[in-house]
Amino acid sequence: MKNRVITVKTAPITIVTRHEQDYISLTDMVRNFDGGGALIEQWLKNKDTVLFLGVWEQLNNPGFNSLEFEGIKNEAGRNSFYLSTKKWIDATGAIGLLAKAGRYGGTFAHKDIAFEFGSWLSPEFKLYLIKEFQRLKDEEAKSTALEWNFQRTLTKVNYKIHTDAIKAQ
Repeated sequence: MKNRVITVKTAPITIVTRHEQDYISLTDMVRNFDGGGALIEQWLKNKDTVLFLGVWEQLNNPGFNSLEFEGIKNEAGRNSFYLSTKKWIDATGAIGLLAKAGRYGGTFAHKDIAFEFGSWLSPEFKLYLIKEFQRLKDEEAKSTALEWNFQRTLTKVNYKIHTDAIKAQ
């Protein structure tokens, strides 16, 4: 599935699909906030964030390296602590965050994590994000239902043509 874009408080936010899961661009989310991309690293530095990411990975990722996580968890919150998305992924085998390089790159997070990040940025922003994301999902569901209905109608027509042709013989 191709990238989709939703608009949250005038900010275009990219959503990509990986392993049939939606990942939302954190990079796009911070674009209109003071601090921009540095906000993602500030959020990752937070002990509560590390704990949240660890629990999310333990619930959703059988390949998560819990031993490495324990080390990161013990360091989190210290002044000298630094954690980037890439460092988190490389150390723990995390799947909840993505670091994409290149023109359409940036930091992407599974929707559960992106909503948590949105809450950290601003409760108002989080609510708008959830609302727009749900609107996109509703549109996609309608589109899929129409597609399925069309396929069903086409099958019925083909069946009728086929049975009429057999009767005519």
